[in-house]
Amino acid sequence: MTAFWNQPDFDDHEQVVFVRDAASGLSAIIAIHSTHLGPAAGGTRFWHYVEPSAGMRDALRLSRGMSYKNAMAGLPAGGGKAVILADSNRTKTPEMLAAFARAVDGLGGQYITAQDVGMSEADMVSLSQRTTHVAGLPGQGGGDPGPYTARGVYLGVKAAAKRALGTDDMKGVRVAIQGVGSVGGGLARYLAEAGAELILADIDAARAAALAEELGGISVSTEAVLSADADIVSPCALGAILTEESIASIKAKAVAGGANNQLATGSEGRLLVDRGILYAPDYVINAGGIISVLRHIDSAGDDEINARIDRIPDRLEAVWQESAATGATPAEVADRMAQRLIGR
Repeated sequence: MTAFWNQPDFDDHEQVVFVRDAASGLSAIIAIHSTHLGPAAGGTRFWHYVEPSAGMRDALRLSRGMSYKNAMAGLPAGGGKAVILADSNRTKTPEMLAAFARAVDGLGGQYITAQDVGMSEADMVSLSQRTTHVAGLPGQGGGDPGPYTARGVYLGVKAAAKRALGTDDMKGVRVAIQGVGSVGGGLARYLAEAGAELILADIDAARAAALAEELGGISVSTEAVLSADADIVSPCALGAILTEESIASIKAKAVAGGANNQLATGSEGRLLVDRGILYAPDYVINAGGIISVLRHIDSAGDDEINARIDRIPDRLEAVWQESAATGATPAEVADRMAQRLIGR
């Protein structure tokens, strides 16, 4: 058996906890990457993994990403992530959630959880009945983080257009969006209002087609969207979609989207640079949601939340400027900035 702490995605995590509750059938991983800036904060993902090692990899990568995201967003929080290992039927019971909540509570506030893939707002409310270490609850003023993420991504897309295309006027700019759920769909609406031309794709092809018809765009398959004839590609679905093969097919001048962990292995950032494609590091551009979700940590109101989201383009520009000056990729620059902020 290969020890997870010898794997590339283990990055001196402070804690990695495996939670097992036989009575409810719960198996979960809680990964705490850093508490340097505050309690480790990041969502809980409920997902079926064919190989459990993939769940561990997700927990390690996503928790590190949350450290970097929270640091780059200027939040008083570290980074963590939890993964509940669902069975093939994705069975989720109140007893399972209760057991998970007890595990979170047992960490004494070192980890603050929130909503992620496969977990609903109702699930988070259920967790909050047994632990106070839950963020993004309806009563905390944040609500659904998707619209806040979408707004930040939209501002980041405009910043990418300004640097890569020479204009932040989105009228006539062709943007291909992969995934039109809460974030991608919200982004599409912002862009349509600004006059952009939209190419939309989603695993639910009917949803993409309906939104394209509503907004005057076109829909394509999820396989074709990254190579579409577009100025900007915006991945807003699951991660690891920027591979050597997919990058070779990109026609756009910039990649700027809300999906987490877009680079399949991390090294693809150099391939993008070599092809002259501007990259917006995902955890910088998509920070709007966590900025809203963690508002209760320092009692930030809507004005302050929006002001923090408004600073996303400036952070991206700082990354791109240092990348141009040093020759490091935007992904490498962002990582270095974040590492300095968390004391590494």
